[in-house]
Order: sequence, then C-alpha cells, then structure tokens
Amino acid sequence: MIFFWIVVAYLVMLMSISVTKSFMVRNQEDFMVAGRSVPTYKLVGTLLCTWIGSGSLLAGAGLAAQVGFSELWMAAGAWVGIVVIYFLAGRVRRIAQFTVPDILEMRYNHVARILGTLTIVIAYITIVGYQFRGGGFVLELVADIPQWQGVLMTAVFIVGFTAFAGMLSIVSVDIINGTVITLAVLVAVPMVFFNAGGAEYFSANLDPAMFQVFGEHNWIWALGVFLPTMLLLMGESNMYQKFFSARSEKAARNAVMWWVIGTIIVETAIASLAIMAFHHFNGLGSGHALYLAAENSEQVILHTARYSTEVGIPVAGGLLLICAAVAIITSTGNSFLLAPSTNLTRDIYQRFINPGATDRQMVIAQRSMVVVLGIAAWLMLTQFRTILDMAFTAYTMIGAGLTPALLAAFLWKRVTTAGGVASIATGMAVTVLVTVVNARLDEPWIPTTHIVLPAAGASILALVVVSLLTPPDPDYKWKKFYTKEGSLAGAIEEQRKAQPGKG
Repeated sequence: MIFFWIVVAYLVMLMSISVTKSFMVRNQEDFMVAGRSVPTYKLVGTLLCTWIGSGSLLAGAGLAAQVGFSELWMAAGAWVGIVVIYFLAGRVRRIAQFTVPDILEMRYNHVARILGTLTIVIAYITIVGYQFRGGGFVLELVADIPQWQGVLMTAVFIVGFTAFAGMLSIVSVDIINGTVITLAVLVAVPMVFFNAGGAEYFSANLDPAMFQVFGEHNWIWALGVFLPTMLLLMGESNMYQKFFSARSEKAARNAVMWWVIGTIIVETAIASLAIMAFHHFNGLGSGHALYLAAENSEQVILHTARYSTEVGIPVAGGLLLICAAVAIITSTGNSFLLAPSTNLTRDIYQRFINPGATDRQMVIAQRSMVVVLGIAAWLMLTQFRTILDMAFTAYTMIGAGLTPALLAAFLWKRVTTAGGVASIATGMAVTVLVTVVNARLDEPWIPTTHIVLPAAGASILALVVVSLLTPPDPDYKWKKFYTKEGSLAGAIEEQRKAQPGKG
C-alpha cells in the first residue's frame, strides 16, 4: 500500500498548491496566462510537463516496447517541431494574445476562429481522455481499484485542479513535476541496464531489428509517426498560450532552447526503459505473476515502477517513478483541459455571446467550461481501441487542421483568408472522416499511424491552391505578423474600417 499512499500524498501536495494559487486569481489574464509574468525556468518546466504526457508514458513507451528504438521517430517529430518553434517563440510572445484562435482571427477572420476553436476542443478532450485512462491504470496497479473507478477519480482530480487557479497553478507545480519526471527516468534507466547485464546482454538477447533505424518497418511508417507529433507541436495551442504567459520575448526563446534539450533526454530515456523492462517482464512467461503481455505493453513503465525491485530498481526508485507517472498524467491533463476551456470562453463566449463580460464573469465561465470539457473527455474514452489510437488521432487533428494555417500566418504573406479557412476545414474534416470510418470497421480503413498523410496533405493543398486562386489579402492582415506593432483589437478594427458592415 505504500505506492498508493505516495500517490495520494503527491496529489494532495499538488492540490494544495492549486488551492493556494486560486486566491491570487484576480482577472482573466491571471487565469489564462498567469499574468504574463512567467520566468524562463518555470516556462521550461511547464513546457516539458505539457509535452511529456501519457502519449509518451503510455503510447510511446508501448510502441517502443514492441518496435524498439525506431519509436523515436515519433519523438523526433516533436524535437524538430520545437526547433521550428524556437524561431517563432519571440514573435508569438510579441503578439501577446490569449489563444491560437485569437491569432487565426487576427490573420484570417472570425470563421477561422470558430473552426480553430472546434479543432482544438475535439483534439484536446481526446488527449485529456487518455490522461484519465492513464490515471486509471496507475490506481488499478497501486491499489487494486477497478480501472473505471480510477478513471473517474483521476478525472475529478484533474478537473478540480484546473478549475481552481488555471495557468497560475499549472506553472507553479510543473517545475516540481518536471524535476520529478526527469530525475525518475534518468535514475531508472542505468539501474535496469546494469542489473540485466549491460550492453553485451541486450545486444545478444534483443531482436536486432529493435536497434535499426526503421525497425521492421519502412520510411513511410516512420513518416507516419513523425509528422503527427511535429505538426501537433507547431500548432499546439498550449505552447502558444504558455508563450503568451512568458515574462518577455527573451524568456520565451530561452525556454524553448532548454525545452528541446530536456525533451530529447527524457523521451529517449523513456523509450530505453520501456524496451529493457518489457523484454524482462514479457520474457517471464505467461504463467508468471508479473508477466506483461504484448497487448498490455502501454503499461510497461507503470509496471516497472510498481515491481521495480524485479528489474534492479530499489523501492525508493520505484516510488519516484510512480510519482513521475502521476506528474506526467496530471500535468498534461491540466494543460490540455485549460487550453480548450480558454478557447471556448474567450473565442466563443466573450467574442460572440457576451463581449462585455467582466473579469469575474470570464473566470466563472472558464471554470464552468473546465467541468463540461472534463465530462466530454471522459465520454470520448469509449470511441478508441488504444491510447496510441487516441494520441495519433488528436495529434493529426491539430497537425492537419490547425498547423498549416497557423504557420502560414507567420511565414507566408501570400496566404489568403479563404486559403486559411479552407485549410482548417479540410484538415479537420478528413481527420474526423477517417476516424469515424475506422471506429466502425473491424480493421482500420487507414492505419492510425498513417492518418496524417491524407489529412495534412489535403489541408496543405487546400491552403496553397485556394490562396493562389483568390486575390491577395490587404497589407494590414499580414503586416502585424512581421513587425513589432499590432494587436487583435487593432486588426479587427482595421478590417471593419476597410469593409464596412462586415465582421
């Protein structure tokens, strides 16, 4: 029961910080972007914790356990995406909005804002949903709590935590979470490695394909797992919202530099740990009490934490690793719940329903949205076979539906309003179509790892073709993305002056 009580103690600590921070929330800027005062070290922690979620802990680890180090193509997509983000971070912070749909309306129009919000909500409640499932795995493992009850308990905690203080609480606890995550995996990997027998043992006993660049697959498969994470990260609303919360442009850029270093280290360590530990537990044979079957490979890191002494990690190391799992699940769940609640509150409620909303009304509205979206995320769990399916679908929804139009706003002056809107609608529609068809077939129509290819391809094609077939936008639509001046309000006002009677 010591694992259960450690989990409880860790959650109590996180909730205590959130409740304390709730008394510091005075307005929507505090709740949504932490008063735009987050220093570099806190920004690094919260960016790392947001990205290293159940997609890495469960889906990524499960994939690594089965295919080997070629799984790092999935992680490498994020590394490349972060490098691209480095060159945009300062400009994103300079625009200083609250949400990605703010940017979409600034560059395109209110239709782009609405479609962008819808894309984010669908993708993010899917991601939050598999954080709930990850929490269910943890509680089942450490306390024999039925998985469905563990999912509900995790959902209640994450929703409550997020609703208390928003971004203020998230950035405050993520520096702790980031430290725990990094320390836990870096301690566990060498212990398992040397306990098993080191390089000589693994080179002799693991399938050589586990060490090959593409494993037993080909470059098309690698592209299929690489692109979703890369495109997701470059269009990831959480990241932009956290750049908006940075103290300055310099703080945003510096945080990205350290973030990419931390992500490479942690994700490589998670993949290594998953490969080594799964080889041990799967090799025990189905008759052994600690045997881990291939279909349960997504639980390999949690299994390793719970039965740490079996692979040479002392109990203290196992407790640290289970705390890291809790940190990963809760921090990602919080961030991915806050972002769509911010979108719905600001981009729908304030923009179209109650433009004159007070700060108090905005905070109350967003807390209500957190609860509603938490319930939706729980319901979303029933629509997918595995966490890996959920992860790739969510990644593709953002990567194909949002990223092309978002990057074009910063990088291509010739993109037009019609092209941006067409790109968002096309990417979202293709992703939803393939996902719905796959869910109704015994075997997927298009493998989950390949959904990004038609979805992103169609989105980019729509962006380019429609933009080239429509007249260029006026200068005021794009100049603000290449200069130091500009605000959303100013852009909307200029648009109204240029087109009287149109919103």
